[in-house]
This record gives sequence, structure tokens and C-alpha cells, in this order.
Amino acid sequence: MSKAQALYDLLTDGEELTIVCHNNPDPDCLASALALGRIAAEAGIDERRILYSGDISHQQSRAFVNLLELDLTQFDPASVRDRAENSLVAFVDHSVPGVNNEVPEDVPIDIVVDHHPAEGIAARFVDHREAAGATATIMTEYVDALDVEFDDVLATGLLFAIRRETLGFLRGVTREEYGAAQILHDHADLDMLRRLSTPAVSGATVDAIADAVDNRVVRGSVLISHVGRTSERDALPQAADYLATLEGVETAIVFGIVGDEIELSARSTDTRVHIGNALHDIFDDVGSAGGHREMAGGQVPLGVFADLTADGTDAELVDIVVKVITNRLIAGLKLGDEGGESGGGSDGS
Repeated sequence: MSKAQALYDLLTDGEELTIVCHNNPDPDCLASALALGRIAAEAGIDERRILYSGDISHQQSRAFVNLLELDLTQFDPASVRDRAENSLVAFVDHSVPGVNNEVPEDVPIDIVVDHHPAEGIAARFVDHREAAGATATIMTEYVDALDVEFDDVLATGLLFAIRRETLGFLRGVTREEYGAAQILHDHADLDMLRRLSTPAVSGATVDAIADAVDNRVVRGSVLISHVGRTSERDALPQAADYLATLEGVETAIVFGIVGDEIELSARSTDTRVHIGNALHDIFDDVGSAGGHREMAGGQVPLGVFADLTADGTDAELVDIVVKVITNRLIAGLKLGDEGGESGGGSDGS
């Protein structure tokens, strides 16, 4: 039996479906949730909802939700803990309760479809393909195999998600992404696709990216930078994407304080480095981090940093965070005392 048919058969046993997105969902997660909802509708499930935690703050994600008119609900633990007997819970683009989501660790999961590295996945149905460039690629395969209709909204959402997740078919792409794009192209609204690709950027996002440019430190082919404290969480991956294109840079890591956490985003084209594994090893004892060979991220609770400056200023907190995180990255990546370019900000040494 194919994976698509096995998923469909499981859905036919359910009466309602709760699809849980990961924290601060991106287009790959949102499009995959939309596709799973369409498959569930085809399987006869009338009660469907998509839940998310955190913020939808990236301008492309906001445009995605608005243009595709997605119906999303803020996550409530009771919605997955106190559910009816025939109610199914699904994860798309993430896989383990309590990891990049607010689902209690003891909640049983029925469906997992994901392409991110993970261990300890437990569900009635699991399709975990680390080699895939996007979860939307897997969902496109399912929709096509099950003859579910590709209307312009679904096709546009999936195609945009694949393009965004692979940076325009340049990062982590496989032949399956090209095959999915070929399927989706004839059904997609290309004008909507263009609008999704060029949303307005807030001034705060531009300022955060500018701070990352100014604060960069380069050791060999590795660039480390920070944006201080920001409300623009999604400026971090945008800054990392941009700084990774600088001449001579093969790995770019950008971090900043967002709320009560330190957020990190990393990009790498260095074949000697698996940046997801590297971040996991560096921050596993103080937070959570990981990802793919070319793209990764992480979160570290402020915790002890905040205690160290309980009587100090926010500027002192930022300074301590910059020094500790930068030095941890330099030590973890074994960059030693190599010289290199430095921007106008603190070098963390």
C-alpha cells in the first residue's frame, strides 16, 4: 500500500482532524496543513481546524495567510488533550510533541509528515523524509496520488512553499521538488504567486537586517552576527540568507533576543559542515537547536542571562548575550583565533 493510500485510509476512520503547525509557521508548514485538510475533506472529515503557536510575523507568511484566506486558530492545549475518541491530531513540517510546538509531550499523535531531522517520532502514520527539500513536496505527491483537486489556491500555496523552502530551487532541492512544481504549475495562479514572492517589508525588518550587517564578524569562511534585541523574529533568517551571499562566506549565523529567548538562524554551503548538527551540539545543553546540512535554527531561553543582569540595563543583557553566544559559536565551530573582517558592532571577544 502506498503512503498516500495509508494516510487516506487512516483519515476515513476519523470524524474530526486537528492539524497543528509548528511555532511561528512558515509557508511550507501552512501549505502542507492546507493540503492535509483538503485530503481529509475528501476522506469525509467535515470538522477540520489548523492551529498554530507563536506569531506569523514574516511578511511572506502574513501575505500567504491573507492572500490564500487561510482559517487559522491559536493553539490551545485542551484542543489536543481533551479530544473525542475519533478525533485525529496531525503534525506537518514538525514531528515531536514539545519540540518547536506547544503540544504537551504526553499527547499521542496520529499523523506526522515532515522533512526535518528528528528522533523519537511516534505516530500511527509517519512519513519522515529528511532528504526531501520541503514538506509541501510530500503533500503534493499525496494530493496527486489521491486525485484530490488542485484548485488555484492549493496549487499556488504548495508551489510557493516549495520555492520558498528551497530558496528558488537552489537549497536542499531534489528531483522530487522539480516534479512537484511541474504538477502544480498548470493549476497555480501565477499572479498570486508573484504577489506572494514580493510582499512589503517593514522598516523594523530592514533595520534588524542592517544591524546584522553592521555587527558581523568573519572568521575564515564563517560569519557570525547579531541584531541585539528585536521584535522581528523573521528578520534573522532573512539576514542569514543575505549574509551567506557575501564573498568568501560559506556559513552565516545570525542571532538576536526575541521576547524571552535567544533565537538563532544559520545558513551554510560548506560541504564540510552539517550546520544543523553543529548547532545542536553547541546548544544542546542550554536550549534546542538543529536542522538540515544547509539550513538550521535554534532557541536558547534567556534564563541565567536575565539573572546576571537583574539589576542592570537591557543594554548590559544584550552585551552579555552577544559575548557568550558568539564565544560559544567560535569554540563549537573550532574557529580559534583566526582573524577576519569585522563590522561596526561587538565582536564578542
